[in-house]
Amino acid sequence: MVILGPILIGITIAALGPLDQVGGGSTLRLILLIDLVYVMVVASLVLQRLAQMIAARRAKSAGSQLHLRLVGVFAFLALVPTVLVAFFAAGTLNFGLEGWFSDRVRNVVGASLNAAVAYKEEHRQELTRDGLGLAGYLNLERQRTPFMDNGEIRESLARVQGQIERSLTEAYVINGVGEILARGPRSYEFDFERPSAEQIEAALETGILIIEDADINEYRAIIPLETYVDRLLYVTREVDGEVLTLLDDTQESVTLYEQLENERGRLLFEFALLYLGFALILILAAIWLGFWFAERLSRPVGRLLNASQRVGSGDLNVRVLEDDGEDEISQLGRNFNEMTEQLRGQREELLQNNRQIERRRRLFDSVLSSITSGVVGLDAEGNIAFVNPSARRLLDVDSDSANTELSVAVPEFTPIFDRLRDEKREVLQDQVNLIRGGKQESLLVRVSQRRNDEERLEGYVVAFDDVTDLVSAQRMAAWGDVARRIAHEIKNPLTPIQLSAERIKRKFSPKVGEDSDVLEQMTEVIVRQTNDLRRIVDEFSKFARMPEPERFTNDVVSLVRDAVLLQEAGQPNVHLVSDLPASPILADLDSTMISQALTNLIKNAGEAIESLQEKGAPDGHSPEIRVRLVQNEDHVLITIMDNGIGLPEDRAKLFEPYVTTRSSGTGLGLPIVKKIIEEHGGTLSLTDADPFGETSHQGACALIDLPVKPANSVTESAAE
Repeated sequence: MVILGPILIGITIAALGPLDQVGGGSTLRLILLIDLVYVMVVASLVLQRLAQMIAARRAKSAGSQLHLRLVGVFAFLALVPTVLVAFFAAGTLNFGLEGWFSDRVRNVVGASLNAAVAYKEEHRQELTRDGLGLAGYLNLERQRTPFMDNGEIRESLARVQGQIERSLTEAYVINGVGEILARGPRSYEFDFERPSAEQIEAALETGILIIEDADINEYRAIIPLETYVDRLLYVTREVDGEVLTLLDDTQESVTLYEQLENERGRLLFEFALLYLGFALILILAAIWLGFWFAERLSRPVGRLLNASQRVGSGDLNVRVLEDDGEDEISQLGRNFNEMTEQLRGQREELLQNNRQIERRRRLFDSVLSSITSGVVGLDAEGNIAFVNPSARRLLDVDSDSANTELSVAVPEFTPIFDRLRDEKREVLQDQVNLIRGGKQESLLVRVSQRRNDEERLEGYVVAFDDVTDLVSAQRMAAWGDVARRIAHEIKNPLTPIQLSAERIKRKFSPKVGEDSDVLEQMTEVIVRQTNDLRRIVDEFSKFARMPEPERFTNDVVSLVRDAVLLQEAGQPNVHLVSDLPASPILADLDSTMISQALTNLIKNAGEAIESLQEKGAPDGHSPEIRVRLVQNEDHVLITIMDNGIGLPEDRAKLFEPYVTTRSSGTGLGLPIVKKIIEEHGGTLSLTDADPFGETSHQGACALIDLPVKPANSVTESAAE
């Protein structure tokens, strides 16, 4: 009922509308009838409840005095502001209306309207006068020169430009469709507002048409030129836009002012009626609210309210005063104190557990984040629960892989994980090879079960370490030992075999007669194969016993340039492009070994192009090798790119001994180059090269990173 009062007031105001308008008849009468019914119902309820309260007070029932006081306060608070506002509003409205409709205000309003209209009419008259004057001048010019063209009309306008600027803004001569035929010297096409066909027709009928354009603060006039055929004068005059806006506002204000003055008495009556009705509704609603509130208010409830607010703010030490009675209010106070005591104990226990869990979590996160081993946690179904940073780096997975199956995120771990579950083992360890980013990695993987205190399976833990370098080092060591043994066992008999074959050729060729050619071919095969074996043994020896580099200060740029020049002569069918700095870059290195490494890499690039051509090069392929050298502080980066056959997927094995993609290769070139670069403190890596030109084919790219002297050291050495 209390909420319905303001709602009815809002509906009534909406139905009445503004003070200067009258609302609909039937709808307004229906709403006023509903308001009357509401007032009668609430008044009946208030009188009934007041009678009950007086009876309870006479019977001295509990809480009756509080109820009476609260109702009296609510009624007083509702009546006093209403009466005060009534007197103040009536006086203010009457005083305001007297001031609004005084003779002085009426005269000021009329004078404002007259001034604005006079300003507007003055501009119209001046535009008409000046436009007709300019039209008469052009008509006279036409009479003097009967065959005037558009250029002569423009010259006529230019002769009176000074007069035009004093009274007009722009002057144009247009045809019947609004196209510009001639314009004044300071009349521009981008300022031209083309008149409509209706405006031109109206000007032809009336002899002159004034166009008011308040949007751009401009008056325009269209005047037919009587001595011309299909020619009209189109002139503009700039006006003050603020004055035009004020004129419109003034006209609207005068209209509203006159309407309010005529309805002044009705406004006072409607205001009084509305105020009386709204005041009655609000007073009755406020009194009814006092009854409703007084029935439910009591002091223990107030104490409970304050205590509950303190509990809500986090103070669980609060206690309420417990009454000695056994009623619901007293029981509520005791239950409230017991509740806060239990909440305080539970909160302390919960905070202690949270602090312990947080310490363990920080320790767990710190350990997992700092170790170099990868750790992946799985739930009982094999879905990923967490991944530490090392695992994300080694497996190339993102942090959003949670709740993803292990077989989807890391399919290479699926066999060992399935074995662990199928064989029902607690722990299982195996080596897994996988490829990430074009690089093969060897991981030592250990999968174990994770159980709770009740020995129930909660999930699994997958821990792994990157043993790629260890496996590669073991292979290199094993191949080095094999190379030394092979070089020792094979090299010794090669020379006697070759000498024996040559001696057989010289001694027995004259004796075999017709078969001498066959004998020579067989001995040549023996000698040639012996030389091939000697070359292989020499490669074994170089790989097995790589000499220590003899470091001297050398110019890296010169070494790269010499290697490029050497290969340009050796590979005439390949276009070599070098991008080298002009100034020298000094480094302490073995020039022979570095030259050997550079020559080998450029030679491999040419062989890769040959392999692509043998396999079938794409259309538009042009053999090309690009060599680039860039210095970055104390390091130099040498890039050798080709558009050859490219790199295999498992490119990491190319650095292992005796691994080659060519049938005639020994597989020792890249391992020797890598060993030379590492002996000089640098690194060698292989990646895919960017496509050359407009083709999409990707070749190979070798990146050599070598330490060099800083730039200032180079400058000092050059000065010396």
